[in-house]
Amino acid sequence: MNSPAVSPLLSGLELVTALGIVGFWIWWFRADHDESRWPPGYRQHEQAFVVPDIVLAILLLVSSLASMANVAQGSNVALVAAGMMLFLAIIDATYFVQQGLFAPERGGVGNALLVGWLLVLSLTMIVQHA
Repeated sequence: MNSPAVSPLLSGLELVTALGIVGFWIWWFRADHDESRWPPGYRQHEQAFVVPDIVLAILLLVSSLASMANVAQGSNVALVAAGMMLFLAIIDATYFVQQGLFAPERGGVGNALLVGWLLVLSLTMIVQHA
């Protein structure tokens, strides 16, 4: 597919998302996680995602730059990143449902926006690059 009209926008969204992932982890490691709204084991659960999220951020960065430079293999990297992002979003959504973290008093709006963004972006990347 690779529509020229969509690719620059999609590349920018990938780049912004990669930076957002890095920014999230910088914030997360500085934040207090002793709030009563977090389920038991929350900190350990989240810490398991640092490495996969950083790998995803790197893939999104490479995909974005490759797309901007019209590198043909960029679509392959984009599909790997999209699949990884989709998988991580499904894990987050499942965890949030199991722990009641979509409830408004437990950060539900932010959690829904995060998962929704990852799902929409990953599916858009799959459609664009497949």
